[in-house]
Amino acid sequence: MKKYLGILLIVLGALVLLISYLSTKVGYSLVDCNPVQFGALALIIIGLIAHIYITRRTK
Repeated sequence: MKKYLGILLIVLGALVLLISYLSTKVGYSLVDCNPVQFGALALIIIGLIAHIYITRRTK
């Protein structure tokens, strides 16, 4: 499971962005909420760095 930690963080960040986009359909918009957007961006960047680090370390 540790091997897929980076990919999991990237997917989680993308899901947060998708949920914030879909929240406009129910009346409460998370699109304009900057902490949510920056948090999703941080998850994607940390996931990318973790994936590269774990992949290079195992080879």
